[in-house]
Amino acid sequence: GNWRAWKVPPRTLLLGVFGLFGYHFLLFLALRLAPAVEANLVNYLWPLLIVVLSPVVLPGMRLRAGHVLAALCGFAGAVIAILGGTQPASGGVWVSHWGFVLSAAAAAVWASYSLLTRRVAPFPTAAVGSFGLASGLLALLCHVILEPAASISERDAVLIGLLGIGPLGGAFFFWDHALKHGDARQIGVLSYITPLASTTLLLLVQGRPLSAHIALAAVLILGAAVVGTKMR
Repeated sequence: GNWRAWKVPPRTLLLGVFGLFGYHFLLFLALRLAPAVEANLVNYLWPLLIVVLSPVVLPGMRLRAGHVLAALCGFAGAVIAILGGTQPASGGVWVSHWGFVLSAAAAAVWASYSLLTRRVAPFPTAAVGSFGLASGLLALLCHVILEPAASISERDAVLIGLLGIGPLGGAFFFWDHALKHGDARQIGVLSYITPLASTTLLLLVQGRPLSAHIALAAVLILGAAVVGTKMR
């Protein structure tokens, strides 16, 4: 069944590795060179890029001012959610400018991968598993070449495997399914719910109260989502 679905043309496999491996490779490098909070904000340009690039990459797709405004409103909400839920880095932020360049590049990779999957020959969503396998092997190779050797316990190895099969693998699977059956402009705007949800979950886990900034971020992001999904 699904193993046969993994057989895709080399061009499609290369696109998948470009998206999954390329995005994470650039993002992890960015997080090494720039403060995590600020680098994450730059990274969250990818939903906006999906909205703006949709008519460029996808034939027959038109971009209206409302789509751009909704995406910008969502990005503003993401900024408020992320900066309000974490402690911003102190001093020397702009010294790490290469980190921000890499983070922006990661955002561009994810946006272009997401849209270009609609331009290659149709492939089953199950084929995302082959993208993940090839990307994982490349990541291990990069670890061996670029990083000091790390030893992990059996428990950690199991948890990493479960994370890949579950939340991370599931996210890639559902993302591909959504792009195949939805409007990329609307999906881009809806993606800003992610930083809102993750920041809210972080505050709840830490036992911190949900402050006014989360409420404001929620209004901006959910408002943008409603407007974005109403437009055609």
